[in-house]
Amino acid sequence: MAGVLPDGAVLSLCRLRYGGYAATFGFAIYRASSERYEESALPSGAFAGTPEEALDCACGLYLGDPSAWVTN
Repeated sequence: MAGVLPDGAVLSLCRLRYGGYAATFGFAIYRASSERYEESALPSGAFAGTPEEALDCACGLYLGDPSAWVTN
């Protein structure tokens, strides 16, 4: 998944890996420092979750919104 900033720059965020169910995907965050993806845990501590959880986590990290990591 990638995001497009207002200036048109493309920002790599994360990658999903299908886990066998429609709502279960593995999650790898993009590490700009190494230009690679690294398997990561979601804020819940799980290594798999929904695409929405993965996108919220990545956007919270790269776009500076830590409220994306708050679990209810």
